[in-house]
Amino acid sequence: MDQMDPDDLDGGTPDTHRPSDQDSSPANGAATRTVGKPDRHAALVRLLTELSAERDHRGEPALAFLGQGYRLLEQNSDGGTLGTQYLTMVEASPYGICVHQRGKVVFVNSAAMRFVGAKVSTEIIGMHITDLVDTGSQDALLARIGSLVAPGAFSEPTEMRLRTLDGRGVAVESQAVLTTWEGQPAYQVIMRDLTTQKAAEAGLRFQAALVGHASDAIIATSPDGLVTSWNPAAEAVYGHELDQVIGVPVAEVVGAPMSPRQVVAAGGVVQATHFSADGTALAVRVSAAEMFDGYVLLCADETAQRRAEAEFATVVETLDEGVLVVGPSGRIELANSAAHRISGVPAGSLVGLESRTLRLHDEQGVPVPVEDLPSARVRRSGKVETGRVVQVRRRDGAHRWLSLTSGPLMAPGQSVPSVLTSFADITERRAISERLAYEATHDPLTRLANRTLALNRLRLTIADPARTTTVMFIDLDKFKIINDSLGHTVGDQVLRIIGDRLRAVAGPSDLVGRLGGDEFLVITTGYTEAAEVRALADHLQRHLAESLTVHGRELHINTSIGIVIAEPGDTRTADELLEDADLAMYQAKTFGPGRYAFYAPIMRKRVQDRFTLEQDLRNAVAEGLVETVYQPVVDLRTGEMVAVKAKSRWDHPVRGPIDPAELAEIADDGDLLTVIGAEVLAKAAGEISRWRADHGVNCNVNVSLSVRQLGDSTLLQVVQTTLEKAGLGPHDLSLDVDETALKDAADAVDALRKTGVRVTAERFGAGYSSLAQLCRLDLNVIEIDRSFVADLGISSDAEPIVAGIMAMAHAVDLVVVAEGVETAQQLKVLHELGCDWAKGPLVAPPGPVSDLRSAYPHVVR
Repeated sequence: MDQMDPDDLDGGTPDTHRPSDQDSSPANGAATRTVGKPDRHAALVRLLTELSAERDHRGEPALAFLGQGYRLLEQNSDGGTLGTQYLTMVEASPYGICVHQRGKVVFVNSAAMRFVGAKVSTEIIGMHITDLVDTGSQDALLARIGSLVAPGAFSEPTEMRLRTLDGRGVAVESQAVLTTWEGQPAYQVIMRDLTTQKAAEAGLRFQAALVGHASDAIIATSPDGLVTSWNPAAEAVYGHELDQVIGVPVAEVVGAPMSPRQVVAAGGVVQATHFSADGTALAVRVSAAEMFDGYVLLCADETAQRRAEAEFATVVETLDEGVLVVGPSGRIELANSAAHRISGVPAGSLVGLESRTLRLHDEQGVPVPVEDLPSARVRRSGKVETGRVVQVRRRDGAHRWLSLTSGPLMAPGQSVPSVLTSFADITERRAISERLAYEATHDPLTRLANRTLALNRLRLTIADPARTTTVMFIDLDKFKIINDSLGHTVGDQVLRIIGDRLRAVAGPSDLVGRLGGDEFLVITTGYTEAAEVRALADHLQRHLAESLTVHGRELHINTSIGIVIAEPGDTRTADELLEDADLAMYQAKTFGPGRYAFYAPIMRKRVQDRFTLEQDLRNAVAEGLVETVYQPVVDLRTGEMVAVKAKSRWDHPVRGPIDPAELAEIADDGDLLTVIGAEVLAKAAGEISRWRADHGVNCNVNVSLSVRQLGDSTLLQVVQTTLEKAGLGPHDLSLDVDETALKDAADAVDALRKTGVRVTAERFGAGYSSLAQLCRLDLNVIEIDRSFVADLGISSDAEPIVAGIMAMAHAVDLVVVAEGVETAQQLKVLHELGCDWAKGPLVAPPGPVSDLRSAYPHVVR
């Protein structure tokens, strides 16, 4: 047979088979030819049968030799039964068979039509062969055909892709055979559909990939338990390589007894302990299934999980926080030791209890309803709740505050979540927080409300349009004397006692506070009339003025009270009301100790004027404009000047001369009294010492001491240094102390007297004078207050009072001085009563040291 030129596929027009009416046409329409010679028919059938089932001695597929059948068919050109039966077999073959001549399809069987999606052969016959081949497979097809040069030659089985009539691709394995068709060279193509094979191969590759990449060990065994397959994960888990385990009993390679048959019989899943090649214990979950040729084992290494679970359980158990898991039924499924300890339930007793048996209360002490328990709330919302504070009432009666965090916990296959709740015991923390909050709003010394709490309460009370609010600003008179002379320990105890007394007198709904220092506050809404408030103020002052004993000392405390009444609709703020009450308190002080005053708008101007005056005094002191003047003190029996009293005098540029008493009050408010007092002491000692020397006069120098000076630890050193510089002896100096300060400055007075300095009690009788006090204090002179002297000859009560004071003084050998003598009648009465000394405008007014000469010698007749 001549060789076919591949070009014939492109340009040739071969004769195509046109079946005649006499042709036997199968149902699929494939063309057939009839040939004769039964002896050859039998041989051909036998050949085809053998070729369909066997391979030749060279190992080639029998499919390749179907072309021989066509060659035999061509040799039986006279037709007959042999050809008909052969074509019937071709038509029934599962292999696709196609014959093309000069590039055109001349024959296809049913399988080939099925491959390309044709229903009848006429859809394909006549098509160019390349139209049925995918573009990517055409070059290889042409090359294979071109390699066939001799009749009967065939190509190697090759994978290619057909192109179906609707444009899809089909994978097939094809072989081409050079044969003849109607006496002319042609090519027969035998094709096998690879779709199922490809799918099977892909499935196998996928399964192999799964096995190869699985994280769990997969082991296949024979029926008697010998390893037949061992994936990479098994190598990693057990430390044995594949070539070490094939054919080895599985129990040996996993390091523990293992019978796949027994695992299957036990339900297919068991927990076991295996050992790796290096002896490490492994916690393994084994799943087994029976296969047609043995067993397959899936061994999941749960060592890390078990270790993590154990560690987690240890951590949960050692937590200081309680941990509970409440199941879907509402019963507690897990509880750690801390949960038992905090709740007060015996160890191991929580599991199985219904969660509602734990008695919880909210921050107001109201029992938490069942539907509001953490487990119920979380199940409804499905969200985590944090920071919920509740109180648990324990069986032992103790109450503990808890901070809860709860969240849903959904296990596999669970439709209703469990609830995980952790809780910390915040009882101590809450107590500390409450204590800090209390301390932030209360005075640490008296435990009364501080300024912050007082202002907050005041804001609330004035915000109520139906209530009248009264603010009482209370200041302790002369408390500085106590604090400076007796020490802060005594002062603090006095403040505590005053606080307790205020709390006892105030109503249960009133607020009592300490603003700082010796300033207290009472806020009340129980009074609407000024008369009621006056009665309350009188009651407070009487109660506070009762004597108190601190460290063995009996003390008397007067108070000055400023009062503000805020009617409904008052537009003042809490701060403004407090400021107005403070102004009223200062106004009360101007009336004397133990007084109270109601606020009036004019007080603000007075305070502003007082503040301006204080600043002016400060400037005058700095510029040396405060001068020292002297007032003679004479002996009423001899008329001789026995002492001079040094005083400060200030001529204000607008107001003119400021009274020494007012000057002392202004200086005391501005903390200038100590400075002025020290300057007066030094100047008076120096000037009087020189005046005495110049005039040969022997008289004492009297200088007043302020409360602040009495409390000054350097006072003794200052006095001694002053005397040394002036050249005076201690007996030449008399330090005058206000009688109201003496009872609280006994230690300072005693220390001064021990130096030889004389001490005079000024304004005696204005405070709480008594014979016992005169005996207790080491005094030299007492000075009768001018208020008693002024009434002599006018009030019938004044003379007996002055006589009584002198009698007490003389009884303990004290000299009595009458202060503020202004009239001859006063002087006459004092002579008659036996008064020792006197001073005042009638005797001689205060003046500079140069005026003393005109006043000495001066005999009062």
